[in-house]
Amino acid sequence: MAARSAPNCHLRLEWVYGYRGHQCRNNLYYTAAKEIVYFVAGVGVVYSPREHRQKFYRGHSDDIISLALHPERVLVATGQVGKEPYICVWDSYTVQTISVLKDVHTHGIACLAFDLDGQRLVSVGLDSKNAVCVWDWKRGKMLSMAPGHTDRIFDISWDLYQPNKLVSCGVKHIKFWSLCGNALTPKRGVFGKTGDLQTILCLACARDELTYSGALNGDIYVWKGINLIRTIQGAHTAGIFSMNACEEGFATGGRDGCIRLWDLTFKPITVIDLRETDQGYKGLSVRSVCWRGDHILVGTQDSEIFEIVVHERNKPFLIMQGHCEGELWALAVHPTKPLAVTGSDDRSVRIWSLVDHALIARCNMEEPIRCAAVNVDGIHLALGMKDGSFTVLRVRDMTEVVHIKDRKEAIHELKYSPDGTYLAVGCNDSSVDIYGVAQRYKKLGECVGSLSFITHLDWSSDSRYLQTNDGNGKRLFYRMPGGKEVTNKEEIKGVHWASWTCVSGLEVNGIWPKYSDINDINSVDGNYIGQVLVTADDYGIIKLFRYPCLRKGAKFKKYIGHSAHVTNVRWSHDYQWVISIGGADHSVFQWKFIPERKLKDALHIAPQESLADSNSDESDSDMSDVPELDSEIEQETQLTYRRQVYKEDLPQLKEQYKEKQKSGTSKRREKAPGNSIRLHFVHGYRGYDCRSNLFYTQIGEIVYHVAAVGVIYNRQQNTQRFYLGHDDDILCLAIHPLKDYVATGQVGRDPSIHIWDTETIKPLSVLKGCHQYGVCAVDFSADGKRLASVGIDDSHTIVLWDWKKGEKLSIARGSKDKIFVVKMNPYVPDKLITAGIKHVKFWRRAGGGLIGRKGYVGTLGKNDTMMCAVYGWTEEMAFSGTSTGDVCIWRDVFLVKTVKAHDGPVFSMHALEKGFVTGGKDGIVALWDDSFERCLKTYAIKRAALAPGSKGLLLEDNPSIRAISLGHGHILVGTKNGEILEVDKSGPITLLVQGHMEGEVWGLATHPYLPICATVSDDKTLRIWDLSPSHCMLAVRKLKKGGRCCCFSPDGKALAVGLNDGSFLMANADTLEDLVSFHHRKDIISDIRFSPGSGKYLAVASHDSFIDIYNVMSSKRVGICKGATSYITHVDWDIRGKLLQVNTGAKEQLFFEAPRGKKQTIPSVEVEKICWASWTSVLGLCCEGIWPVVGEVTDITASCLTSDKMVLATGDDLGFVKLFRYPAKGKFGKFKRYVAHSTHVTNVRWTYDDSMLVTLGGADMSLMVWTNEMEGYREKRPCDSEESDTDSEEDGGYDSDVTRENEISYTIRALSTNIHPMFGVKPHLQGKEPSVDERQGVVRPPVSRAPPRPEKLQTNNVGKKKRPIEDLVLELVFGYRGRDCRNNVHYLNDGDDIIYHTASVGILHNVATGTQSFYQEHNDDILCLTVNQHPKFINIVATGQVGDLADMSATAPSIHIWDAVNKQTLSILRCYHSKGVCSVSFSATGKLLLSVGLDPEHTITIWRWQEGAKIASRAGHNQRIFVAEFRPDSDSQFVSVGVKHVKFWTLAGRALLSKKGLLSAVEDARMQTMLAVAFGANNLTFTGTISGDVCVWKDHILCRIVARAHNGPVFAMYTTLRDGLIVTGGKERPSKEGGAVKLWDQELRRCRAFRLETGQVTDCVRSVCRGKGKILVGTRNAEIIEVGEKNAACNILVNGHVDGPIWGLVTHPSRDFFLSAAEDGTVRLWDIADKKMLNKVNLGHAARTVCYSPEGDMVAIGMKNGEFIILLVSSLKIWGKKRDRRCAIHDIRFSPDSRFLAVGSSENSVDFYDLTLGPTLNRISYCRDIPSFVIQMDFSADSRHLQVSTGCYKRQVYEVPSGKPVMDHATMDRITWATWTSILGDEVMGIWSRHAEKANVNCACVSHSGISLVTGDDFGMVKLFDFPCPEKFAKHKRFLGHSPHVTNIRFTSGDRHVISAGGDDCSLFVWKCVHMPH
Repeated sequence: MAARSAPNCHLRLEWVYGYRGHQCRNNLYYTAAKEIVYFVAGVGVVYSPREHRQKFYRGHSDDIISLALHPERVLVATGQVGKEPYICVWDSYTVQTISVLKDVHTHGIACLAFDLDGQRLVSVGLDSKNAVCVWDWKRGKMLSMAPGHTDRIFDISWDLYQPNKLVSCGVKHIKFWSLCGNALTPKRGVFGKTGDLQTILCLACARDELTYSGALNGDIYVWKGINLIRTIQGAHTAGIFSMNACEEGFATGGRDGCIRLWDLTFKPITVIDLRETDQGYKGLSVRSVCWRGDHILVGTQDSEIFEIVVHERNKPFLIMQGHCEGELWALAVHPTKPLAVTGSDDRSVRIWSLVDHALIARCNMEEPIRCAAVNVDGIHLALGMKDGSFTVLRVRDMTEVVHIKDRKEAIHELKYSPDGTYLAVGCNDSSVDIYGVAQRYKKLGECVGSLSFITHLDWSSDSRYLQTNDGNGKRLFYRMPGGKEVTNKEEIKGVHWASWTCVSGLEVNGIWPKYSDINDINSVDGNYIGQVLVTADDYGIIKLFRYPCLRKGAKFKKYIGHSAHVTNVRWSHDYQWVISIGGADHSVFQWKFIPERKLKDALHIAPQESLADSNSDESDSDMSDVPELDSEIEQETQLTYRRQVYKEDLPQLKEQYKEKQKSGTSKRREKAPGNSIRLHFVHGYRGYDCRSNLFYTQIGEIVYHVAAVGVIYNRQQNTQRFYLGHDDDILCLAIHPLKDYVATGQVGRDPSIHIWDTETIKPLSVLKGCHQYGVCAVDFSADGKRLASVGIDDSHTIVLWDWKKGEKLSIARGSKDKIFVVKMNPYVPDKLITAGIKHVKFWRRAGGGLIGRKGYVGTLGKNDTMMCAVYGWTEEMAFSGTSTGDVCIWRDVFLVKTVKAHDGPVFSMHALEKGFVTGGKDGIVALWDDSFERCLKTYAIKRAALAPGSKGLLLEDNPSIRAISLGHGHILVGTKNGEILEVDKSGPITLLVQGHMEGEVWGLATHPYLPICATVSDDKTLRIWDLSPSHCMLAVRKLKKGGRCCCFSPDGKALAVGLNDGSFLMANADTLEDLVSFHHRKDIISDIRFSPGSGKYLAVASHDSFIDIYNVMSSKRVGICKGATSYITHVDWDIRGKLLQVNTGAKEQLFFEAPRGKKQTIPSVEVEKICWASWTSVLGLCCEGIWPVVGEVTDITASCLTSDKMVLATGDDLGFVKLFRYPAKGKFGKFKRYVAHSTHVTNVRWTYDDSMLVTLGGADMSLMVWTNEMEGYREKRPCDSEESDTDSEEDGGYDSDVTRENEISYTIRALSTNIHPMFGVKPHLQGKEPSVDERQGVVRPPVSRAPPRPEKLQTNNVGKKKRPIEDLVLELVFGYRGRDCRNNVHYLNDGDDIIYHTASVGILHNVATGTQSFYQEHNDDILCLTVNQHPKFINIVATGQVGDLADMSATAPSIHIWDAVNKQTLSILRCYHSKGVCSVSFSATGKLLLSVGLDPEHTITIWRWQEGAKIASRAGHNQRIFVAEFRPDSDSQFVSVGVKHVKFWTLAGRALLSKKGLLSAVEDARMQTMLAVAFGANNLTFTGTISGDVCVWKDHILCRIVARAHNGPVFAMYTTLRDGLIVTGGKERPSKEGGAVKLWDQELRRCRAFRLETGQVTDCVRSVCRGKGKILVGTRNAEIIEVGEKNAACNILVNGHVDGPIWGLVTHPSRDFFLSAAEDGTVRLWDIADKKMLNKVNLGHAARTVCYSPEGDMVAIGMKNGEFIILLVSSLKIWGKKRDRRCAIHDIRFSPDSRFLAVGSSENSVDFYDLTLGPTLNRISYCRDIPSFVIQMDFSADSRHLQVSTGCYKRQVYEVPSGKPVMDHATMDRITWATWTSILGDEVMGIWSRHAEKANVNCACVSHSGISLVTGDDFGMVKLFDFPCPEKFAKHKRFLGHSPHVTNIRFTSGDRHVISAGGDDCSLFVWKCVHMPH
């Protein structure tokens, strides 16, 4: 067998020739120790030039492509390529991994950079979005991530002078990033006119916001902030690849081969042109530079590293060389000297000295080289070329001997014969040519047997034979030198081969894995002396095998380092070294061979640390002679724990089925029953496949698990308490060192680990998201802060958690083989052991990863399967128990010795103060001293030793022991048979708990008049259990076969048992001795039943579809029931004993007459009338409702009806026990549901008096006893049942406001489309019309004698000097978002200020003065706002906004946390809520923030907002959640309310646990849509509903309803923290007693109502808040009102338009007033100076436009219905009104001479009215031929022309009042306009932007001075331009704040302010104009 074990020798990497210069930059640095760090292939190299020595870092599994040096210059970060690439941070001194960062990037890691103090690392991925990611690298934790750019990023750097700022650059861009919270926000660099937009390759940051960057054209671009301020032209003549900053300045290196040094202000110091130096050459290209003191390091494209001393800069020193671009295939070793020859596609051949580790000769050839060989005498070197030629050189001076070209395809292999006379040349055209060396290489023969290209050749020692391998894997032999093929195998048998480099052949069979026919091994070389074979393959792995290795799948040792293909490998001539070459990585690796004899001194070659199993299946040295696995372990490894359906899948499945069945469930469903059950006792313990899962708690109770239940057993009282948080099998259990908390791990698709308190049985933390299928082992650290867990996925993932925070600290793939145990080192919390099938591994944490080393067995033993492990007395010592009964003792990773401990596997071990205790399959507990020298004592588990107080009977002696624990003077033992025993130190054993052994349990019967039950199982036992307080197994009997059913006779004396072989027996119920037995059937007996009354008949049902009826007294079969088409599942008798009801596997419900067995057909109506003696049927009308919505994926296996026929209990395949009201008619009845069993509940039975329900778990082998709690008995406990699956069909109520809020769809600005339905070609895309002069070909002289051109615009009321406007500052906003947002008005600063929001601004409004200040950092609409109430975080506000996809980019939804006073942003949280954030709430301490999304799952997320860390996130509900709020006294409890739901949440660690509100306690309560929430003391919660009721909840149970608290929906509730009073706000009509705002006491029993005196028909309150003696109210009508608590006086603080858009806007001709008109049918007059609304007029119709007369004494208003009205300003009386059009009036204008009124409408018309004719308003004329609807109109200064902008992007000019169009451009050009509001025309061409595909500019206005222009557009932007702006895409300033669609914009008189009107946001913004100084 030895041939199949791995060889005992070893390779150690000694040198790597090469440096990765291609496709990488900035990857070469000096470390603090003056060593040089760089990388090549998959290896990090640290080179010491002083000692000429290399150290290697080998933690990567693929090519390294990026490197960053820590500021202290000891640590290095490297990033690799690959499908799941990771980053390693390692120490350049010890070359050990410090941290691993993974699970974020894909494809590869392109750039890395540390920040100034080295705490954070930034990385850039190679994925399509070039993701940028910031890490806290020590903790291995990602802090922030964002999409980087659409194109490649080449460099990234932290700004070392400003915190939290970064710069990245790449293809055609540079971006400046700021990090705040978890949000990385980029700003693109503006190239402007200073430089060309081009690719930036490298950068360095300097002081004063300066950034220097190297560009592709060789210029250096200098940036200040985000703007390019200057360029340094021609710094290099080609691309600048690298830039390095140091104390003295900057060094740059470029493609031109030059290095330039610059001082700190970037003035040039010196140039070094490497091409001109001795070692230089044409085409040298610099990829990396590093300047330190007087040394400069340079890395080149061609894999060289130069070191330059600054004062001798013309003599660079070449310290490393390697092959450059192109694959490397050729390798040969010198036959007598330590030299290696390599040749590559870079056309060079190089000779390396293996002793000096240096290149000693190099020669460039004409062609790429593919193979090489040196003749025996070492004189000639032959090279095979890619073009089919070969060349022979003299080794001495590299001169050519011959050059021969006989072939057209590449020469892949050539070899000299051992006697030196021939050269064999193998070509890709399938031939081998033989040449004579002495005959000047004359061709002597040709071998043509192959059909494919030649891959390998070997000569025989006597040079008479040649063997070849080809691409088909064929091995052929030829006679030399002629080349005749040898077909006779006998002839070849005795041939001795001079070398072995062939990959096929008997001697190398073992290098191929079993069952595989792939040819991915590129090269082998045999070492005959050392009997070792080395191989190289496509995965970058070098392997050592024994030679010869004959059997497939031989074991090996493997070495990684090369990246991908290793193309060739050879032994050196004296077998001291192995040389391997990499194809793509161009590198040459030199490995030192350490033979077996030297290994003894070389224990330091412990197994190499590996992070990844480098793609190889086998472990390094699996011995093949491991004994067969123990049967028990074998059985256990075959368990998969996979489920068809996991409980996690149910919600989705339900949704799917509900969709299908929408129509079916119209019938009102039966209510759930009033009774409930509570778990009382569980018989069973999971020992058959779990170990070490049984412990004493602090107070001496016993904790263990069975099925899905954690059990705490009190042995004094014989009672149990249960942890019911799991929903599937628990597989492992660990106890906290303080013995008060327990961790349990379960099965699941995303399995969870729960940490819970054994006292309170409450979960403290739930850990999820890292494992798959299940968690099979857990262990606490010694300090109890950490937890390690192992999963049962294919790679047995290991995770290390900070369990209190619920945070994953580190994760790693454990092993391909099953892991049984994980143990954390008690002395070093960062170390742990895992043990399992054929392995033990020692792990240490490195940041986000774990690094594992296999236990090194050496010669002592073999890799055995380990079942348990413990640590010893030092951190080095560890002990493990094997499957063969040994205990292995380890020091560090080395096996020191083994001790025989048990016969059969050692399953459990436990460390004591002074020794150890072990337990094994042999049923013996052994106590050992502290070094496993002596066994001090053994205890055998035997029946004889059982003490009298035992709660049951031992089934067999020496049961297999699976768990041992010590404490309280006893040894606690758990056995495979499901028993828990307590062994006293003196010997007696007490049995405490037991259950069935392995095998499914199906049979269950309860006694007719005693509290006992019987069970029968596949474990071949029949057992009787006492259900009364003694809870023990009374009797047990072994059966010949397993059984499936049993039944007591009506008198309780006999017990019938059906067995699996078709026989059944009747036994005495007391003694369990046989009375009689029958064997009439072949298949399983599935049900057995005595007839009621005297029990005269026995019905026996079997799986072969028959029921036999026996007469009990005569013991004869009297009838057979035939007619079932499938196996029988359930049988019931009627009360008379005359009729049988039968269920079958085909879901048939049949009836048979007894005793003959005749089949009866009974109509379903009659079935109900029959009185049944028992009901266990699952079919029929009476129990139609028990089948769930997901009936297709789960079966109901059992049911049982109480004797009062009220409650039906059922058990199903998903492990649910449910209670229904009987009869359960109609589909999907309501139920109560209980989880305790894991999968199939096989049987359920009520006891004789219905006081208990007994349930059986099939696979979990447990018997559970539940007490029945009657309807009146309502003491609520935690973990009560869940309500039914399907939500109630009743609707949750209706209200128009709620519906609108629920259905509103929010879009981000960037996607907004045009508000005007315009069509045609946009102005900037139309061809420009030539001017008059151009048309006539007139060339005007430069100075014209003609009269000067008239002004474009009459400039009124501005002083003589015109000052352009340079900026706009937001001064006032009139508006508040109340229509679809809630709880968004709050007091700050003791009620002096209020804070609220509209559009995308947060507004701080001073109550006394009305002054406002703004938070303007949001880039889209704010939807929610909350204030932090904690005194530590005073004035801290959180606001959430609308967003697009949750892709972490700038348009993703985000939450800003900011200081309301100084408007500083404290944190930005980019969310995973797509669409937007609709609710935010701070926790009691103020440190946590809760957010709710508008995404379809309505995700709820909890953040630690200061760090920007997401703590927990979970889907909230399938329908809209309106509000979620933390309890005011809690950081972990919160409540969410929404459409037909209220949920009570708890944050446990990182998990969010929720409970639905339970309604059942209040009669006829139904789930309504809940809108608001408030809180009271003692866990009271109040929720406001859509109907106006308020529900009061205690914990999660409804305890009363405050009916009609308001007459309409209760939209807002506020809990006052200081006195607990609650304010509610609703929607109702004002009445004498009622009011829309009410103030209540703490329990919501008494209230006081306040009326809002707003004059509205209905008041709809959307937000309430209470300050000192004041209540602050925000309404749907955009008012914010302050109500006095004492006097109920209302003070309106803020007004706004109710509905938008606001279309009409006009400013007063002389005063600071303006008017607005909107869709809400009002025109409002606003005063800027007084900051308030002066007046409003209700028009009764939507208004569209408004205009002042030139004197300001009249106002004209145009309406949506086509009417217009003229009011007198003084009296607000109507002067006149008229309706000549049916469609909306879009603009209305007085002529400057006050004579005419122009009215433009959407009917493509402008009508003229003469005002001098009085208020009759008859139309005098109109404009013809307007191509589309009118948008804006302007009069000329002389009132004789009118310009009209229209909906087809055309501007027309008409004469007034005739209405004739003006066509002549010359005339048009000469008109002076009184105003300019047109968005069209050549003068304003520049206002149209490039990006407006769908969106338009909606409005414009030129200042009164005539030199500035403001516009408003569909993106919500206000822009400021110079006027006129005829050039396309003119420069401008942008001002954000509005939601999408700015509808109108105007300058006030004197150009003091700009007013903009919003469409979507119904808000008016007043901007102050900042004029340029004179």
